[in-house]
This record gives sequence, structure tokens and C-alpha cells, in this order.
Amino acid sequence: MRKLTVILLFVLCQQLQAHAQDPHFSQFFASPLTLNPAFTGKFDGDIRVAGNHRDQWPSINKAFVTTSLSADFQIMRDRIASNDTWGVGVMAYSDQSANSAVKLNYLTVSTAFHKGLDEDGYSQIGGAFQATYSNMLINVNSLKFEDQLTPFGFTGTTTETFDNTLLKSNYFDLNAGVLYTGSTSDDNNFYAGVSMYHITRPKQSFTGAFSLLNPRTTFHGGGYFPVGATSILHLSGLYSTQAGASESVIGGAMQFPVSEGEKPTSLYVGSWLRMGDAVIPYVGLEFSDFRLGLSYDTNVSSLKTATQSRGGMELSLLWIRRPDDSRGLPCPKF
Repeated sequence: MRKLTVILLFVLCQQLQAHAQDPHFSQFFASPLTLNPAFTGKFDGDIRVAGNHRDQWPSINKAFVTTSLSADFQIMRDRIASNDTWGVGVMAYSDQSANSAVKLNYLTVSTAFHKGLDEDGYSQIGGAFQATYSNMLINVNSLKFEDQLTPFGFTGTTTETFDNTLLKSNYFDLNAGVLYTGSTSDDNNFYAGVSMYHITRPKQSFTGAFSLLNPRTTFHGGGYFPVGATSILHLSGLYSTQAGASESVIGGAMQFPVSEGEKPTSLYVGSWLRMGDAVIPYVGLEFSDFRLGLSYDTNVSSLKTATQSRGGMELSLLWIRRPDDSRGLPCPKF
């Protein structure tokens, strides 16, 4: 019985990871290195730092809490062509589920080279690789079993026993991606890319049971262009598929100027739609070298009964250091 329970828990965790969290950010545009390794180094500046935090389905006892922190920068600027870009990045993120009973921690290193297709580098095509180390921890003491269920909730004592109260599994993984970006002027930019994660199909195992992680493939694109005299419309979308499950997200935001100057302040207001699942209103504020974003998933699917139409609160913060001699080339933002 004990071994069967562990196997069932392991399979459940794999299903949750494959179909829901790999990881899962509604603000995918604010987490570039989890969307496509080819975004590494693709920004106007010296260094970019991105932080993301998501609390999904908080009404279901902290079902999923995902946090990531990444930094990427450009290298070899004085040794490669001026219209080329070479980037290196590092990222750490944690995905916790079942009220932190199950924890997945990742550390990734990525590199991308973007080849200029014109003299000024307005159009580039890039390819990237990303190496990942991951470990998975299951705290048995935090799990709940059927024999603990009472009229007052899971308040009883389980009869299940385990040799170890902390189960561990780890693996190395390889991801890759390609990205095309282009602009026709200083006022617009468009991009399209495809990424694949878990190329090596790494194996996770507990107590003799194992599961192979299925590759996740994501097609994505977006761009921005001016609307009227001062506003800018940003659009983006993606289609992701893994292990027979798929996700489609599309939407956009309007950028309104708040103040002018060397580093102007802008307000972003918009919404994205996860097809058949949730509406995702978004508000953002860009000031100095920062862009702060806040979104909230509102379930519109049949799941809304269980979640009371609640989805997930998500917060993002990006910081890009731009030197005084920045070329000011348009780059993807959403």
C-alpha cells in the first residue's frame, strides 16, 4: 500500500507539472528566458534582470506558487560585428504545489547568438541553447491521505509509514530556441519564435517508479506599433503543447505616456485571453529603467465553480540598464 501510494503521488505530480506548471506565467512576455532561450541578450541595454511571482488558485490551499529570477547580458561587443548580438543568461526558479508539499527547483544557463540581417541590426535571427539542472522534493509529512479525512477536514492521523520523509529526484535537461526580430523604423518592432524544452526527455524517479518528461514546444510572436500621436499598441500571443495538452494565449496592451524626458514614464493597460480558460487583465508602469506589471487570472471555464472564478495573481518586475551611448534599437517588449 505504501509503495502504491508513493507511485500514485509521483504520477499525480508529473501530471500537474506536464499540464499546468512548466512553469506557467500568464505574463509570459515578462519572463523571457522561460518563454524562449533565444531571448537571451535580446534587449537594448547592458544587463536585464527579470523577476516573476505567481500564486495560482490560492483558494485551493496554495495549489501552485511559482517564482523566478533571471539575469542576462551581452558579451563580446568589441569582437563581433556591430549588427550582431551575443547574449549569456542565468535563471533560477521554484515551483511549489500542494501547499509546498511538492517543490521543483531549477537552475539554468543559456546563451544566444543573434545574426544581423541588415547593416544596422534592425532585423536579426538568433538561435540559443539552455542547460538546466532540476531537483524535485516531496515532503511526505506535508501530504494528506484518505484516512486523515474527518468531518472537520484532514485532521486525523494517517496509518501510512515511509522509510524517508523527504523524497528527492534530480536531472539535467537541454532546451533550445530560435527567434526572428525586425523593425521598419524606430517606432515599431515585431518578432516570431519557437522554443522546445525537455529536448533530452529527462527521467524522474522515486522508489523504483519513473517518468519521462515530455518535450514542450511553444510558438510565439508579437510586436508593437504607434497608434495616434503618442500611444503605442503592443500585441503578443503563444501556442504551447506538451504531452497532448495545449495552451493558446493572445492579447495586448496600450502604452500611454505619463511624462516625457530622457527616461519617460508610461502606463500600460490591457488584457490577454487564455483560450477556454481565463481572462487576464493587465496593468503596468514603466519608469526610469524599470517596468512593473500586475495581472490577475479570472477563470471563465468550468473550473470556475471550484475556484469561485478565481485564477492567479501575478507580479513581474524588469530592470534594464541602458548606457548613455545606447543605440536605441527597437526590441521585443511584450
